[in-house]
Amino acid sequence: MKKLEQLYEGKAKKVFATDDPSIVMVDYKDDATAFNGLKKGTIEGKGVINNRMTNFLMKMLEKNGVPTHFVEEISDRETLVKRVTIVPLEVIVRNVAAGSLSKRLGLPEGTPLRRTVLEYCYKNDELGDPMVNEYHIAAMGWADDATMKQIAAYALKVNDLLVRYFRPLNIDLIDFKLEFGHTADGTLVLADEISPDTCRFWDSKTHEKLDKDRFRRDLGGVEEAYQEISHRLMGE
Repeated sequence: MKKLEQLYEGKAKKVFATDDPSIVMVDYKDDATAFNGLKKGTIEGKGVINNRMTNFLMKMLEKNGVPTHFVEEISDRETLVKRVTIVPLEVIVRNVAAGSLSKRLGLPEGTPLRRTVLEYCYKNDELGDPMVNEYHIAAMGWADDATMKQIAAYALKVNDLLVRYFRPLNIDLIDFKLEFGHTADGTLVLADEISPDTCRFWDSKTHEKLDKDRFRRDLGGVEEAYQEISHRLMGE
């Protein structure tokens, strides 16, 4: 498939058109950002790990009934995906208190939650991706009620599948971010990525952070954490 003009460049990926109007090519970068782009840097090899890990997990989710945008991995950094119209929401799934939830509610990081929490943020960098609820979403017309019910059902199913998949690898899935989009025929699919950029992974025994928090918080060992997740998940 032929790579054509660049359509978009985000913090972690570039998206290119192809000679098939229903397919785009995603190219993963090593650039790293935090705090809505206020902190910038590079995590060597991150693009390769995030690309391969996302594809690995999306194939697993597809087998278990979660439709995704994945089509084909074509190189270490490049993947073909279905062209989708993104629902302008970040869906945050939380199993354990950490990050902004800990700050907002005064909970020590690592506090288990009695049930999984779903949060929604409006995707808008200029506004800092503000948190919104179902009433805001309906009022603004970002997604209808049926779509939101489907998003919530998929998000909880993804969480259940990932938690169970990571547990034998001694990885606790603390929280993570998902994005969804509609294909040309209106099908809702999981899009974006599942990686140490978008998930909080802690070692089950030591509680060592194995994700982008090491970059956010200047903890050091960032590349090593990404490599450790890749090794446990894919043996690489």
